[in-house]
Amino acid sequence: MDPVTHTLTGLAMSRAGLKRVAPYATPVLLLAAVAPDIDVLAAPFGSLAYLHWHRHLTHTFLAAPVLAILPVLAVGLLARKRFDWKRAYLLSLGAVLLHVLMDWLAPYGTRFLLPFSAKWYRLDAVALADVWIVTALLVAALAPALSRLVSSEMGARASTGRGWAIFALCFLALFSFGRWVLHERALAVLDARLYGDSAPSRVAAIPGPFNSFRWTGIVETPEFYSLHNVNLLDEFNPAEGQILYKPEPSPLEAAAAQAATRTEAFRVFLDFSAYPYWRFSAAEKPADAIRVEVMDLRFGSPNHPQFVASAIVDSGGRVLESGFSFRPPLRR
Repeated sequence: MDPVTHTLTGLAMSRAGLKRVAPYATPVLLLAAVAPDIDVLAAPFGSLAYLHWHRHLTHTFLAAPVLAILPVLAVGLLARKRFDWKRAYLLSLGAVLLHVLMDWLAPYGTRFLLPFSAKWYRLDAVALADVWIVTALLVAALAPALSRLVSSEMGARASTGRGWAIFALCFLALFSFGRWVLHERALAVLDARLYGDSAPSRVAAIPGPFNSFRWTGIVETPEFYSLHNVNLLDEFNPAEGQILYKPEPSPLEAAAAQAATRTEAFRVFLDFSAYPYWRFSAAEKPADAIRVEVMDLRFGSPNHPQFVASAIVDSGGRVLESGFSFRPPLRR
């Protein structure tokens, strides 16, 4: 999930009662809740470096006990009063592990078994930034301030926000579970149909940030992909999808694709991509060069491409340039 959601979750954990466990628990939990996203330090080195290192070692179960030390050190060394290192560390570890599990819910996925396995794990249940989760956590975060404002006018006792924080954390858990149930239903709907005369090889349902009943369906067959808007409240018609036929490359295009896959950009991207869709076109220059592109259909489509690796390969099979972009410019 996004850093805002993680930060608000850390605050809710503190207000729900964990701030009573140890002095300075709140800053420890806030820092620990976003600590795995320290991999953002790779961003200045380019999109490819960020793609490679994002959700890498900092999002693993093995590194969590080590990563949990950092928030404790940051707060403990600045603490002016007595600091309970042991309890602070346990709180930090819990927040780091929760971060890793929350990222497992989203379509981007995480590799929490590194370095033993580089496999990506994802539930595709909740959007990267789900509006309802963020709203619940934000209400819980603002509730004490609103309560103080009201109490100052009415002379009533201000709320500590504990009840709201517990509600937000329960909502996070129950809502995520409900989204997972709906996700499994969407998968069953997609998998139970024929697409033309083809049965699905595999299917995916990608959540949106607003409507829990609407999903982006991806159906893969040996010959094509079929993209769908799935509304679980309506009848599903498999004939209404957007068909993307898998290209049958010419010998030159196949050689260009093979050359492109040897580049770092394509190696990193193909390790990440779950639903790669390839395209071949003539490059503007030099003459007879081929542009090779592969995108991940979880995040875009040929009309609105996102997460795209591209390369230009000359007629001799030499890669002239290659790279990766999260949001490449549209080509007319």
